Amino acid sequence: MGHHSLDHLDKKILQMVAEDARIPFLEVARECNVSGAAIHQRIQKLINLGVIKGSQFIIDPEKIGYETCAFIGLNLKDPSDFRTVVEGLKKIPEVVECHFTSGEFDMFIKIYAFNNKHMMDIIHNKIQPLNLRGTHSLISYHAEINRQLPKEDIQIPQGKKSTIE
Repeated sequence: MGHHSLDHLDKKILQMVAEDARIPFLEVARECNVSGAAIHQRIQKLINLGVIKGSQFIIDPEKIGYETCAFIGLNLKDPSDFRTVVEGLKKIPEVVECHFTSGEFDMFIKIYAFNNKHMMDIIHNKIQPLNLRGTHSLISYHAEINRQLPKEDIQIPQGKKSTIE
């Protein structure tokens, strides 16, 4: 995975848009003491490089009825089925994350369900038919920390200039 060196202006921009993705570019420009056009160009470059992946409203699943969150370790019958399994998981709206992992499981997913009965239905009728050898479920009682990379800790390597200027 590639990474991009960020300068102090990039870091300040990332801190501000991570705090509020709807902040006006002119407000960011004033705070950074540069022009609005410079902020627009920097943000566009950060987007084009994939440093910023977009902005979104965060919906609280529990507030709309999804009261059960679970993490499920998946073991594939055939490891070469990764792509097929991922494509199948993408068709299951309750699956919100999927990670390829080392260790005991081939993949690890996060799902939301209305309740335990709904979760069992998702696992048995939607996930297990995807050519899996087995699953292992962990139910989350409550998320105490749920955040992005801490914006105040975004590091700028010493002596490096931004690769996005």
